[in-house]
Amino acid sequence: MSAAQTTRTADKPTEAPPEHRREWAHMALITIGPVVVALVIGGLVLIAMGVNPLTYYSYVAGRGLFSPSGLQATLTRMGPLLLIAASLIVAFRAGIWNLGGDGQFLLGAVLVAAAGPALVEIFPVWVVLIVGLLIGAVVGMLWSVVPALLRAYQGVNEIITTLMMTFLGVSLANVLVKLAFLDPTTTVPQTRTLPVEDRLPRLFDTTVSSGLLIGLAVIIVVHLVMTRTAFGLKLRVVGANSKAAIHAGLPVPLLTVLVFGISAALAGLAGAVDILGTQGNVRADWNPAYSLTVVPLVFLARFNGFGTIAFVFLFSVLSIGGESAARKLGVPNYFSLVIVAILLVVLGLTEYLDQRRQQKVRS
Repeated sequence: MSAAQTTRTADKPTEAPPEHRREWAHMALITIGPVVVALVIGGLVLIAMGVNPLTYYSYVAGRGLFSPSGLQATLTRMGPLLLIAASLIVAFRAGIWNLGGDGQFLLGAVLVAAAGPALVEIFPVWVVLIVGLLIGAVVGMLWSVVPALLRAYQGVNEIITTLMMTFLGVSLANVLVKLAFLDPTTTVPQTRTLPVEDRLPRLFDTTVSSGLLIGLAVIIVVHLVMTRTAFGLKLRVVGANSKAAIHAGLPVPLLTVLVFGISAALAGLAGAVDILGTQGNVRADWNPAYSLTVVPLVFLARFNGFGTIAFVFLFSVLSIGGESAARKLGVPNYFSLVIVAILLVVLGLTEYLDQRRQQKVRS
C-alpha cells in the first residue's frame, strides 16, 4: 500500500460497528418510545375531555420552553428535582428502594424554613445558606435511620418502611407548621418567610435560582461516583447480588446504611434548596410529592445521570407549561401527573416486552 493510500485510510473516519448502531437504536427506542406513546395516550385522554391535544401541548411548550419567564421557571424547578433524582439513582443502583424521599424532602424543607428567618437575624447570609443546606441534608438522613437499620440488620423490606416513614414525615411536617413553627402574623398556617434578598442568589440577572447549579453538580458527581469509582462499584455489587457481595467480603450492612444515608441526605437537601431558592416558607398541607414523580424519569434514563437531566428538564417543561395550559383550557392542574402515570405504565410494559424479546433472542 502506498503512502498516499495509507494517509487516506488513516484520515477516513471510523464508522461504528453495526452491532453498536443497533444497540444505540434499541436504547433510543426503549427510552424515547415510551415518552412518545405516553404523549399520544395523553392526547387521546384530552380528546375525551373535549380539549384539543395540539392546543394543550402547544400551550405547554410555549409557556414552559419558549417563554422567557416560563423557561426561567422551568430551570428553577429543575434544582430540587435533580437532587431528588440523584437521591434515587444512589439508592436504585445499590438495589435499595428508598421511596421515603417525600417525607425526607418535606421535613428537611420545614426545618430549614423554620431556621432560616431566625438565623438570618444573627449570621451573614452566606452562613445562613450553608447552614440551611446542611440542616436539610442532616434532617433527611436522620429520617432514614429506622428503615436503614431494619433493612441492614433485620432484612425488613424497605419499600414498606420508607413509605410508612413518608406518611409519618408528611404528617409530622404539617403538625410542625401548624403548631411549633407557625407564623402568628399570617392568617394562613405557614412558617415565617425568608426574605427574597436572603435566599440563594439568582443566575445572570434572571429569576433562575442557583439551586439549579447545585442540582446539576450533585447529579453529575453522583453519576461519576456510581460509575467510575471503587465505592460505586461496591454499591452496584451489593445491589446486583447481596449474597455474592457478602462472599466477596464486602460489609453489606454498613454499605446499606450508607446508601440510605446518602440517598436521604440528598432528598433533604432538595427540600432545603426548594425553600432557600424559591418558596421561602412552608405552608400547611404543602407536599409537592417530587420523589414518587421523579421515579419514572430515573428509570427512563436507566439510572444515567446525564440522561436523567434531560428527562427532568422535559418534566419541568411539562409541569410549568401544564399550569398555564390548565388555566387557559380548563384542564386540571394535575394532568401533567396523569401523563407521568401513563408514562410509568408504558415504561413497565416496554421493559416487559424488551425482556421477552431478549429471552427469545437468547433461546
